[in-house]
Amino acid sequence: MRRHATRPPRRGGSPRRSWTPLGAPPRRSTPWRNARRTCPPATAWRVSGGSSARSTPPTPCAWEDGSSCSAATSGSRHLCSTTTKTRHGIRPWRSIDIDSASSQFSGKVALQEKSTRQFQEDELVWEMEAELSEFSVYEFRQILEATSNFSEENKLGEGGFGPVYKGHFPEGIEIAVKRLDSDSDQGFMEFKNEVELIAKLQHRNLVRLMGCCSQGEEKVLVYEYLPNKSLDFFIFDEDRKVLLDWEKRLAIIVGIAEGLLYLHKHSRLRVIHRDLKPSNILLDSTMNAKISDFGLAKIFSSNNNEGNKTRKVVGTYGYMAPEYASHGLFSVKSDVFSFGVLVLEIISGKKNSHECGAFINLIGYAWQLFEEERWIELVDAALIPSGGSSEMMRSINIALLCVQEDAIDRPTMLDVVAMLSSKTMTLNKPKHPAYYSISSVGNKEASAGTKSCSFNDVTISTITPR
Repeated sequence: MRRHATRPPRRGGSPRRSWTPLGAPPRRSTPWRNARRTCPPATAWRVSGGSSARSTPPTPCAWEDGSSCSAATSGSRHLCSTTTKTRHGIRPWRSIDIDSASSQFSGKVALQEKSTRQFQEDELVWEMEAELSEFSVYEFRQILEATSNFSEENKLGEGGFGPVYKGHFPEGIEIAVKRLDSDSDQGFMEFKNEVELIAKLQHRNLVRLMGCCSQGEEKVLVYEYLPNKSLDFFIFDEDRKVLLDWEKRLAIIVGIAEGLLYLHKHSRLRVIHRDLKPSNILLDSTMNAKISDFGLAKIFSSNNNEGNKTRKVVGTYGYMAPEYASHGLFSVKSDVFSFGVLVLEIISGKKNSHECGAFINLIGYAWQLFEEERWIELVDAALIPSGGSSEMMRSINIALLCVQEDAIDRPTMLDVVAMLSSKTMTLNKPKHPAYYSISSVGNKEASAGTKSCSFNDVTISTITPR
């Protein structure tokens, strides 16, 4: 059961949502000079002009001088236990002394940081529910019931965010539940990112975020459940790959392209995914592709297609554009590069990290075969004999255009969708691709191109660029 927010009228007559946490520090400067409070954020929530919308048991908190109080649990603000009131402010009773000044300072800083973060999380969650009619905020007990207390039988997998579980709501609705690892800083940032981004994005080729739960240390994201798991479950398995004929694979390629085009150009937010790979492409009951995992995504200005720079490089080796992996430069063309790698993997049934003869990755091998007009050797054996050979060749051509060394030479996703949709459009011949390297075992010579970086299974969160 979701909680619904009421919308009180604003002074001008039009509705306005204003969430006021009870017990949170006042925004104005306080006259209590000697006793500033660092309590955790609201233990009760109220809609301005209305009644309390949520309450939880009292939370211990502290004053900055080391003493303690109890968080507000009624309609009053800053309801704390005190013994005396001095001329300069409130002097609460002293708590048990901490052994050392350093531990006292560390404790206060940690408490204050935790309080601020908790306040921001709760405020974000409630604003999202009020703003989006299809976004729900769930009680943690509902999540426990749906997943049978996060039983191992319901566990679907695990990522940087934390474990993922299958669940069932009483109405018979199947869900996928991501539970934040409380020790993961990356998980907290991904939780915030997903709530802010994907809840506002709606497209048939994007996974749908149904809601979330933020209760104390528990942070949970609730998605629609997709029964056919992820793309890598099929294309890299010798037995299951035969279930994906060329028609299905081409439909998956087109679906991913249309989802990316929506993110880059047509959504209310302009988004760069930054971690496109087979495990982040989920398949529904009809094998329709849905892009998932927006924890590393970035919003960019609609006027800025050239690039952004970051000192924190995140993503998965083998799918990163060279300018991003080496220098932290990312743009929509970074996603285009990842898409090109993905298409080559879908067509070949091999990972980019797979050594192909003298080549240490799939990209170089594919380009060499295409140059020598032997592209059919790249195609997955499960697709041969098969119709659609001209579509396969065009798809390989498009993929190689997407993995060009220079971002300027790569097409946009608008171009890619147009090329995939047309059987007559003339395609450019791809140049030398990125990561074109020859194995020292098979050939001592190596190209002067970018050093290979194709460890598909290695996910990185931080790199200091050279």
